[in-house]
Amino acid sequence: MKTDELVAMLASGAQAVPGHQAQRRYAAALAWGVAGALPLMAVLLGVRVDLAAAAGDAMFWAKLAFVVALVATSLPAALRLSTPGWRMAWVPVALAAPLVSMWLLAAVEMVQADPEQRAVLFFGQTAGSCPLLIALLSTPLLAALIRAMRGLAPTRLRLAGASAGFLAGACGALVYSLHCPESAAAFIGFWYPLGMLIPTAVGAALGPRLLRW
Repeated sequence: MKTDELVAMLASGAQAVPGHQAQRRYAAALAWGVAGALPLMAVLLGVRVDLAAAAGDAMFWAKLAFVVALVATSLPAALRLSTPGWRMAWVPVALAAPLVSMWLLAAVEMVQADPEQRAVLFFGQTAGSCPLLIALLSTPLLAALIRAMRGLAPTRLRLAGASAGFLAGACGALVYSLHCPESAAAFIGFWYPLGMLIPTAVGAALGPRLLRW
């Protein structure tokens, strides 16, 4: 928006923004993004065939809880960065809490494991593909979230883009967990966040270009 256009809009009187507009835009973006990521996962990877049996493993639920917690904490961050004047306040601490919890669990797991098993716990069977697949599944989510954020008024564009990317990565990791056969805390605590950081970096790079208003 050019300066003279902004002055003209202010002089003529802008209409009030409907309440909870940002929340509605994000809900729609997440719905569209997940609707794109789920069939992508099903077609390219497939849901793990032993999903019902895996549901009996406590670490399966710990993995889901970890990713859901990252989604739940990164969403307020993206919402706050979508509009001017909001402070991040407690958000960085809330984002760090699931990561630190999983890392502590991984540390206990590694200490208790036999030395020859530690590399297996860390690398699993899919370390080479896990981050890239999470990034791939986050692509429709990132596109939808960037579009939603563009309709609002972010001012810290690079940070806003990064927050959209991290939220997309967390949602992509949640979808990927329906396929992922890994359950070790050491694997989940390192390779999952690494996959989330890829769309985070992409969002940070695209933010100044795509979110400018």
